[in-house]
Amino acid sequence: MSEITPDLVRHLGVLARIQLSDEEVERLTGQLDVIVDNIAKVSQVATPEVPATSHPIPMRNVFRPDVVGGTLTLEEALQNAPDASDDRFRVTAILGEEQ
Repeated sequence: MSEITPDLVRHLGVLARIQLSDEEVERLTGQLDVIVDNIAKVSQVATPEVPATSHPIPMRNVFRPDVVGGTLTLEEALQNAPDASDDRFRVTAILGEEQ
């Protein structure tokens, strides 16, 4: 028996504040029903005997070494700034007040 009904899809649309046409409700009802069925199938095989897997291939450290590279001087960093003051980028206040 299908768990996803057109009424449920309409209700979810209201909760998400999405206006759905009748065609969208019909299409989404079928798509969501397939998704729920597939989740149920996965739940059936996900037993305590089956270890959880975050990645199918064992990985150790996937990060590159943290090596200090070249950095910009203060002058280089500010050379193309539209406005700078006191060795800093000067920008318009976004909260409507000066900080």
